Amino acid sequence: MTTAAAPRSWSLRRTLLTVLLSLTCAVWAVSAFTVYLEADRESQELFDQSLTETAHLLLTLAAHEAEERQGLDPTALDEHDDLMHGQYLIFQLWDKSGHLLYKSAAAPEQVLADTEGLGWATLDARRWRTYTSWDGKGQLQIQLAEPASHRQEISDKFAHRIAVYALLAVPLLAGAIWWSINRVFRALQRSASEVAERTPNELREVSVDGAPTEVQPLLRAINQLFERVRRTLEHEQRFTADAAHELRTPLAAIKTNLQVIQRARNDAERNEFLAGLGASVDRASRLVDQLMTLSRMEPHTGAHPALQSLDLCELLAAQVPALREQARRHGLQLETDISPARCMLDPDSILILLRNLCDNAMRYTPQPGVVRLSCRREGEQVVLEVADTGPGIPPDMRERVFDRFFRLADANQPGSGLGLSIVRRVADAHGASVQLGDGLDGRGLGVRVLFPASAAG
Repeated sequence: MTTAAAPRSWSLRRTLLTVLLSLTCAVWAVSAFTVYLEADRESQELFDQSLTETAHLLLTLAAHEAEERQGLDPTALDEHDDLMHGQYLIFQLWDKSGHLLYKSAAAPEQVLADTEGLGWATLDARRWRTYTSWDGKGQLQIQLAEPASHRQEISDKFAHRIAVYALLAVPLLAGAIWWSINRVFRALQRSASEVAERTPNELREVSVDGAPTEVQPLLRAINQLFERVRRTLEHEQRFTADAAHELRTPLAAIKTNLQVIQRARNDAERNEFLAGLGASVDRASRLVDQLMTLSRMEPHTGAHPALQSLDLCELLAAQVPALREQARRHGLQLETDISPARCMLDPDSILILLRNLCDNAMRYTPQPGVVRLSCRREGEQVVLEVADTGPGIPPDMRERVFDRFFRLADANQPGSGLGLSIVRRVADAHGASVQLGDGLDGRGLGVRVLFPASAAG
């Protein structure tokens, strides 16, 4: 026997923390690397500019002195050891004949660079940035060199500072992200706890106070669901109570008839009460059928009929023979006036509506009477009408008869008071409306079901 696999679950909190922290670290790393590269590039440009300016300044200052020492041995300038100039800058001054006139103490005897302008050279296994330039007369040439390690040292210090800032800033950002996400989820947890602590009968609204704006639609949707559940429970309770009340009468009649049958003195008396027992059973069966039909038609069940384009005339014409026979048994005349009227219908639901309208008309219309069934197209509407010559319904009561189990005080026929409730439910499912008016010859009842223009074909 195989067991169902456990549903896969994932943590929104963990996902957000992972994604945001990863993005924060990645953005910070890319930004720091970009800043480092840009700062290194600009610092190189500044170092080169400083090297160039220093060379031209030394070339200008040494021009006069060099003329007096032309042809002499090169002079190494005295430098203070604590200044450590040799570690950061060395220079040479040459004349046009290739004689070395001046040099710094740490500078070698050979030329520092072979190319004019900025370049690179390797001295004593160290890499140097060099600059070579002639004076305006072309008599003197100066060569300066600066160790690349000096520049790298400054860049390394800058990178070290960026790393220190990152070590300080990233934990702060991570803490801020963690606090923000937890704050949001605390609000969700409060709402979840509020719902979890309720009993099945507690359907009051969940509070949206303090919840994030993005979460409030979800909480409102939950509140709307609670409201629908509450209305459904109230409807079921009311429906059950009403059904129990209405079933009590036919069941009491069945019980009475059974008791009387048991005490019957002869077959004639027994047969009389057996007929009453059958009528009570029929009434109870009809009531149960109506209750089940109404329950299926209730909006809260979510059962919406699938509408299709049909000709109402053809649907009614198929039912006319059975309706004529039913009218004959009641001693009534059935008139029909049906013409083509195509609209959006659910055949099964329309037959339920038709049966209830015709049953009501035939049961309440005295002999000899007339019941008329008609359908037609009026402009952009399709009209289905059942009219009779019965007692009718007073205008002030016409809206109340759509309530379940409501019956007029002077009703002389057995019934459940559910027929017109079912009719309205079917009409609502079709987007139609139901109107009650006068019947035939200014008397009786006329029921009109109007399908809207949007449903008319």
